[in-house]
Amino acid sequence: MDTSMVAEVLREGVWVVIKLCAPMLLLSMSVGVLLAIFQAVTQIHEQTLSFIFKLTVVIIVLLVGGSWMMETLLDYARSLFDLMRG
Repeated sequence: MDTSMVAEVLREGVWVVIKLCAPMLLLSMSVGVLLAIFQAVTQIHEQTLSFIFKLTVVIIVLLVGGSWMMETLLDYARSLFDLMRG
C-alpha cells in the first residue's frame, strides 16, 4: 500500500463524512437562522425553542435518510475491507 492509495482512502473517507453530515448540518443551520430571525422580530428570546426545532429537524432527517446514510457507510466499510483483503 503506497502513499497515493492511503491518500485516496482518506479522501474517500472525508467525502463520505461530508455526504453523511451535510443534510443534517445544513437543515439545522437553516432552521436556526429562520428561528433567530423569528425571535428577533417577535422579541421572544427562549433558548430551548431553537434547540427543540433543531433537534426535531435532525431526527426527521435521520428517520428519512437513515437507510441511505447506513448504506453509504457500509459501502465505504466494504471497500476498506476489500482493500485489506488483498
